[in-house]
Amino acid sequence: MKILLSVLTSLVIICTTHAQPSYDLLIKNGRIVDGTGAPWYTADLAIKDGKIAAIGKLTQATARQTIDASGRIVSPGFIDMMGQTAAPFLKDPNIAFNLLSQGITTINAGEGGSDAPLNDSDAKLMGWQTMRQFLAKLDASGMPMNMVQTVGHTQIRSIVIGDKDRQASPSELDRMRGLVQEAMEAGAIGVSTSLIYPPAIYGSEQEITELTKVAGQYGGRYFTHMRNEGDRLLEAIDEALRIGMAAGTPVHIYHLKTAGQANWGKMDQAIARIKAARAAGQEVGVDVYPYINNGLGIRALLHPRHSADGEAALMTKLKDPAVKAEMRKDMETMSGWENWYAHTGKDWNRIIVAHMGATSYAAYNGQSIGAIATATGKSPWDVFFDLCLYDVFAGPQSMSEANKMKAMREEFTSFDTDAGPSLPKDAVHPRGFGAFPRVLARYVKDFGTLSLEGAIHRMSAVAANEVMAYDRGRLSPGLAADIVIFDFNKIRDKSTFESPALASEGVEWVLVNGVVVLADGKYTGAKPGKVIRGPGYKP
Repeated sequence: MKILLSVLTSLVIICTTHAQPSYDLLIKNGRIVDGTGAPWYTADLAIKDGKIAAIGKLTQATARQTIDASGRIVSPGFIDMMGQTAAPFLKDPNIAFNLLSQGITTINAGEGGSDAPLNDSDAKLMGWQTMRQFLAKLDASGMPMNMVQTVGHTQIRSIVIGDKDRQASPSELDRMRGLVQEAMEAGAIGVSTSLIYPPAIYGSEQEITELTKVAGQYGGRYFTHMRNEGDRLLEAIDEALRIGMAAGTPVHIYHLKTAGQANWGKMDQAIARIKAARAAGQEVGVDVYPYINNGLGIRALLHPRHSADGEAALMTKLKDPAVKAEMRKDMETMSGWENWYAHTGKDWNRIIVAHMGATSYAAYNGQSIGAIATATGKSPWDVFFDLCLYDVFAGPQSMSEANKMKAMREEFTSFDTDAGPSLPKDAVHPRGFGAFPRVLARYVKDFGTLSLEGAIHRMSAVAANEVMAYDRGRLSPGLAADIVIFDFNKIRDKSTFESPALASEGVEWVLVNGVVVLADGKYTGAKPGKVIRGPGYKP
């Protein structure tokens, strides 16, 4: 008996000595906001093999790493519904800090343009041509966060047709369909458009519908920066809904807005149209960014007819005084188009400009055209046309806070930065470093527009459903461990137009697929992000 007890004691000692931790990581004592919209509760959360393994009072659990989240919010990672591009990750993963510091763990890349497919000359420069090749490069290099990818209508149109104002021939349309098919089989989640910019603006509804039908055959969706966000906003929504119905795809409207004070009263009608479509069984969602200044390339303020012969011809026209006089007349008097100058009340003090390093106005970065004109003693029109010769960013103040809040409150709304990964030197709009913390600081804490749970629901689960990333966006056992831990008392955005690269405060820890990528507010260098492929993916 003594011998048996001795053996059993030895076995216990050996088992205790060599016992492995239960989990990879344990988050203790956090206030769990799970992404579903349910009220927060206090619990521990355990992670193993990149997934959430358990939630509850895990007092006996052991882990390789433990984070004490006492007094902190623990929520699903945020999803940026317009993250533009993942290509910068191939060169420098540190470029993700502007997003990680906001709690973003997944971006939806692509708008009118997309990083693939590419024409022959761009392919030689970049090192890939097809969507499959591009996504494979991202897989091989690793990323600090996840991404989903749309294939851009502008991208495809530019490859097949160029930048001229003309319609596709039947054979060209077939080639465009083929490019969409390749992208969908490579893992794209749908077709995206940006219809206020040339050359996309020249594409007909029928052309876009035909391309979106291909996406629909693979279970994809239609994502759109609509043809108009001001005078013809309601007509643009109707077009987007028609395209979705004809193509058999859900519809997602990027950064819904009512631009121009004369149009501010249309937000209720816009929301009503979307609600009516949803009530009838059509799947429609929108996103917004929490600013009343939008952002675009400065040449988007010109009537698109001046770009009908392509960008090179436009640059020549901008040096002709007679043509510039026509352009000015269009902006001052012509209706029926997306006139961003008119949307600001024809007030140059409400059009902020940035990314001016190549111009003689670099010292005035982040200021309005009106302020620059006053400082330099020039006419604001002269400043404007000078800037049109360069790739300058313009931020017209065209929206209202009241409408922004109305859109946020809808259950089908998610959020975006409309910026994507950005180094400080490249920042132009404060949304690139501040959008998601601004929602929590300004619209939850300051204005009470949303509850904390409601805001996080829109930032996570709602957005995850929109990009079909159904394995994340909520905190629940078995789902991917994309998690953000932040101090709700401290979270705030700091970026402004004059200093757009000021990092937000309050986000302390970010996990992507169970790996810590932000620790105590600093990027760890880890690259656990994944390409989340769409339902049409064919290995």
